[in-house]
Amino acid sequence: MSSSDYSKITVETENRKFDVKIEKYDNGFFISISEGANKLGAMMISVGTNLSPSTSTIIPTRTDAIFLKLISQKLAAYVKGICIVSLFTQKELGSNAGKVLIEKITEAIRE
Repeated sequence: MSSSDYSKITVETENRKFDVKIEKYDNGFFISISEGANKLGAMMISVGTNLSPSTSTIIPTRTDAIFLKLISQKLAAYVKGICIVSLFTQKELGSNAGKVLIEKITEAIRE
């Protein structure tokens, strides 16, 4: 994997800091979003080969399931492939932090 296939960004919003690691493959992405500790968390996979992506939960989440599903499906549809997203947070994201994360991750992937 070349260095252009891996990127790391830091997203700061609402006095919170998220490390986002993006691994790009020929047929999709693996995205890890962590707050604080560098840990894997709740995980979803989406496959975007049809009109609407098919999504499955790998590791369930108590909160933020809508965020995980939304970003996973959006990126799977964009690449017309597979997108796996892991999310580890200290507390529930909230709509504003989720929106900022989606915007910044989408920007990073399109670069």
